Order: sequence, then structure tokens, then C-alpha cells
Amino acid sequence: MNIPAHSNPGRNLAMDLVRATEAGALGALKHIGMGDKNAADDAAVQAMRSALNGMPINGIVVIGEGEKDEAPMLANGEYIGNGDGVLMDIAVDPIDGTTLTSEGGPGAISVIAASNRGTMLDPGPIVYMDKVVVGSRASSSFDPEAPLSDQIKNVASSLGKDVSEMMVAVLKRDRHQALVDAIRATGARVRLFGDGDVAMAIAAALPGTGVDMLMGVGGTPEGVIAAAALKCLGGNIFGKLYPRDEAEHQAGVEFGFNMSAIFTIDDLVEGDNCFFAATGITTGEFLDGAKHLDSSEGFTDEHHIRTSSVAYRSATGTVREIRGTHNLTKMEALGISL
Repeated sequence: MNIPAHSNPGRNLAMDLVRATEAGALGALKHIGMGDKNAADDAAVQAMRSALNGMPINGIVVIGEGEKDEAPMLANGEYIGNGDGVLMDIAVDPIDGTTLTSEGGPGAISVIAASNRGTMLDPGPIVYMDKVVVGSRASSSFDPEAPLSDQIKNVASSLGKDVSEMMVAVLKRDRHQALVDAIRATGARVRLFGDGDVAMAIAAALPGTGVDMLMGVGGTPEGVIAAAALKCLGGNIFGKLYPRDEAEHQAGVEFGFNMSAIFTIDDLVEGDNCFFAATGITTGEFLDGAKHLDSSEGFTDEHHIRTSSVAYRSATGTVREIRGTHNLTKMEALGISL
């Protein structure tokens, strides 16, 4: 697909997008540990939508999380922003890890990605994808068709590690028991996690997180969002569509997918003009969670919230880490209700 040069936005949209993920995290904050994942998601969606609508962005949601579990969502096809600038594809997940948020577990984040219009994969009817994520040092030499043991050895060699030092992240699901057994049979270790597919994919591409790879079946929308982040970080993702039954397989065929194909990062997000932003809701591998600040940190009330965010841009390789302090009293006085 040829994207004309004038369609490249001159500004770093990630700096605008991070305000939306901050809003999503602040909206979810009061729902942490309260046991109602839909209430948390709804609060994050409403806060994020409110933040996005006034921004200098011309976006259309092509991936809105929520369809697979009937949660509230920013809907596919919804236009966001004030219409300024070129039209962008938007992939959004106000909470990646709704169960983590509702249970107070680690690693829930609010995320959003953008790229030139027509460059993001539309997952269509296929909800899940079998994915492998590696960081930049293993990216160029990784063979997604090699046997699993060779894949792990390849990444270990790229990282200068023994296989016994490798930590592979896998979603804790019954469907992954054979995968977990196979990974451990190589001598590598497994980091099981309950939710938060995007956050763990990014952790696998960052140094110092204790995660070296991600493997296994997770959400297809999350795969596209992760691909945008990995383009900015130099990591890589490979995926194969994972229909849950024959009817979904046939729906994928009718949608136009080659159901046996291995999707590359460029299949998921085409080109090199994408943006990614994320804010921590609960503390995880690569972001701290949102938290109330008190007198021990120099504040006289509990209306100040500290957030931890990142803003990535692929074209320039810019990676920003952002700490924000938010005064909820002043925000509410301005009519910004979270």
C-alpha cells in the first residue's frame, strides 16, 4: 500500500495520545480491586473518549477492544479527535487487563496506537492469534517456522544467555499446557501471567523486565496494538490466526484471510509511521500503576494522582517515559470528571 508522503504527520501524536491513556488509567483507578471488570472498563472508556474528542487528531477506530467479551468499548468505525490533520487508524484498549484491574492484580495498562489510514490489520471475525514476540536483538535472525527448541536457543544466543536463563511469558490458560511443557523441556523457564497481553509483549521487547520472549495464543486486536509498540522499539512479532471452531475458521476464509499464513509485524501494522502510548493502571513489568499521593510525598490531601506512561514514535525511534501528577480537584472543577 502506497501512503503519500504528505500524509505523514509532522507532530508526535504519541504526546497527544498519552493524555488519553492517562485519562483511561485515572478513570479505572477507583475500580481497582472492586471485582467489576465491566464497570472499570466503562469508566476507562468514557474517560478516554472524553480526552480524545478535544485533541488535534483525525482518527477512526479500527480496533476497539471489548467485542469478544461484550464489554463497553470505543466502537469500531467511531471517529475521534477534532478532525485536525491526516486521517489515522486508531487501535485502542482503555484497559488491557480488565480482570487484573477488577482483582487488583499486576500489569493492567491503558493503551492506544495510531498509524496512517489503511495500515492496520482488521482482525475481522478472528478473535485470537498464536503469537511469538522477541526483542530487537533477536528480531532479525528469528525464524517463526523453526522448531520451538531452536527458536528459544536462537533468542538465547542473541541475548548472550544460556537457555536455562531464558524466561518465556505465556498466558495462564488450559490451552497452553502443552506449550508450557515444551518450553520447560528445552531447559527454559516460563513466566505464567493471567491477563495483560499487550503489556507482556512489550515487556518481552524491553531490557531489564525479566521477560525474554512471549509465546502462545492471545487476542488478535492486542497483537495489532503490540505490533505498533514493537515497531517503535525495534522488536518483532509473528502470529498465526487461531479460530476457535470451524465456523470461525470459515468466517476467516470468507473475510479473505489465508488461515495458514504466518503474519509478520508489517502485516499487522504496515509502514513506519506509527505511534503508541500507554499508562499503567496497576504496577507491572514495565509501568508503575496509578496511585494516590499523600503527605509522605509532600501533598496535603489525597486528590493528587501519580501516573507512569510511555509515548513511542516509530519514524524517529523516540521513546519517552513520562511521570504525571494530576490534581483531581482541579480537574473536576474544570468539568473533567473521572
